[in-house]
Amino acid sequence: MNTLIDSADAAAAPLDDAVLAFDVGGTDMKVGLILGDVSQGEVEVRDLQRHPTPLDGARSGESVCARITELTAEYRQSHPQLNISAVGVTVPGIVDEAAGVGVYSANLGWHDFPFAATLTQSLGLPVGFGHDVGMAGEAEFRLGAAVGRSDVLVLVIGTGIAAAVMCDGRRVAGGGYAGEIGHAMVPGPDGKLAIMESLGSAGAIARRYTQATGEPVAGAREVLARAAAGDQTAENVWKDAVDALAFGVAQCVSILGTETVVLGGGLSMAGAPLFDALAARVDELLTFHRRPEYLHAALGENAGLIGSALKARSMRATENSPQPTVAQEPA
Repeated sequence: MNTLIDSADAAAAPLDDAVLAFDVGGTDMKVGLILGDVSQGEVEVRDLQRHPTPLDGARSGESVCARITELTAEYRQSHPQLNISAVGVTVPGIVDEAAGVGVYSANLGWHDFPFAATLTQSLGLPVGFGHDVGMAGEAEFRLGAAVGRSDVLVLVIGTGIAAAVMCDGRRVAGGGYAGEIGHAMVPGPDGKLAIMESLGSAGAIARRYTQATGEPVAGAREVLARAAAGDQTAENVWKDAVDALAFGVAQCVSILGTETVVLGGGLSMAGAPLFDALAARVDELLTFHRRPEYLHAALGENAGLIGSALKARSMRATENSPQPTVAQEPA
């Protein structure tokens, strides 16, 4: 099985060794202790908590880091038997993972904020920093549904749509801009181009049905249920969503050679009605290309936490690995 730990594979983590992982969202941040040798898939998530994300306009980066520092101290006090040896952090928006910078988040307010450097200084620990969906994709690729696959699209469909793209066994970063498939243009039902998530996301499905009928619905699942019961408007809205998603998947298959599509997020819980309809429509859009296999995400809502723990452990392993010595020539 592929792992993120390349430096001598790092010895299995001691039983009392933990990564404290944070998944920062627009409303709340999820935090939990990740125990076990995550490089081997032996993962336990302990003491999972949710806290309001401390938004503060342009200073949200600073306030988020301050809260992470506070919570790290609280977890250390609550779990004195554990050694928190690294911290993992995921955030939404545009992320430069190599530089450890949150480039831009429209919802949370930061621009070019140095998360990794700020937290490393305040915590004195290795910090694995990454994009929320990117890290969830890494976890599914290394430990979850896509283990053993090389060319994978991890598509998370919820209120919006985002993806992690794996090619030849590596995640495409694109300087932080790869994976924003929800903002890709797709053919709309009126013949004009539209943003994918304006048609295919769970939020869009519910919103478009309500706009067309004037009837509020609890969510996309209710629209699907109405479509199955013969509601023509619901059928049209659902078809538009599947068409939008299928166009994006077919583009990935034809351009990147995607062989596996892992579906996650709230809409993936629709199950066969989504999986079967998406596969059938993608098949219609392809010619000689290989048809991808569709899998349900295996790690659930903790995938981002686990992915950030993977990265944090790999960074710690790199820091702890012996450095090569350079022989000095005699003067």
